[in-house]
Amino acid sequence: MLAAESRLRRAGEFRDTFRQGVRCGRPCLVVHARRRDEQPSRAGFVVSKAVGNAVVRNRVKRRLRHLCAAKLGQTAFPVDVVVRALPAAVDGDLVADLDSAWIACLDRLAR
Repeated sequence: MLAAESRLRRAGEFRDTFRQGVRCGRPCLVVHARRRDEQPSRAGFVVSKAVGNAVVRNRVKRRLRHLCAAKLGQTAFPVDVVVRALPAAVDGDLVADLDSAWIACLDRLAR
């Protein structure tokens, strides 16, 4: 579970991450990330109605939260991450896509 201080909550935080960060897309999701100056790393999730009904969207969000909770503590530097689920996230391989996009985004930010 993500602690309260590890979550993005305000629209401005999401907007800044989208506009100032890097983006890596995969078939099931898109990861947006940007560096921060202070700890802790934070994550936010966007799951639109195109993904499915409320039950399906919440299931996808829970899976993404669980996967990101472990990854946030392992980053070499503090980051803000927004994970945007695509309609393929319902049946796709979220684990592989998130791992791949996460590594690609952090590699681009480390340069």
